[in-house]
Amino acid sequence: MSDDSFIREVNEEMRRDQANAIWNRYGVLAIGVAVCVVLATAGWVAYDYWDTSRANASGDEFSQALVLANGGQADEALLALKKLEDEGYGAYPLLARMRAATVLADKGDFSGAVAGFDAVAADTTIPVGIRDMAKLRAALVLVDNGTYEEVAKRAETLAADTNPLRHSAREAMALSAWKEGKSADALKLYEQINADAAAPRNIRERATMMAELIRGSGAAS
Repeated sequence: MSDDSFIREVNEEMRRDQANAIWNRYGVLAIGVAVCVVLATAGWVAYDYWDTSRANASGDEFSQALVLANGGQADEALLALKKLEDEGYGAYPLLARMRAATVLADKGDFSGAVAGFDAVAADTTIPVGIRDMAKLRAALVLVDNGTYEEVAKRAETLAADTNPLRHSAREAMALSAWKEGKSADALKLYEQINADAAAPRNIRERATMMAELIRGSGAAS
């Protein structure tokens, strides 16, 4: 046997001894870690399937409720949305609450619609952006079905310069003020919209038209 062959055999024997020593010391731990990884992966896959299945089921129920609402079956839609609010999964209970308030407004139950939006706006467990949207929706319902004070109560905080809903909030307040004969207040709000370069074009166009109408009537003098 050559020296090289002998050295290789010795090295291989040493590696086997080292491997055996490592296995004897850490083998059980390695098996435990592998089992934990497999169980964790299986658990995650099962949870993901369960989560996706529940979300899909709630999504289907929401779609069916929308079909009912769009088909003029308001009462049936409200029942479906209430069930989804109570038993739905993920974001669908909140979507159901918002949509139910819209259905109430569409069927002429304006006080019920405002109450629904107000309830969402007052729920501190809901993200602020959605709560603000609920306030705005309530204000818009009240433009035609409430007083300026009621509209301002919900929209005034949204009209702040940093709020992304400020343009629509100002427009709602301006229209409500104009309808109540508060022309100077309405004009001031429309001018705020016109002065805001970030205001959407359609809102600015309406604000310009209304501002010209108020000035032309002399009501804001």
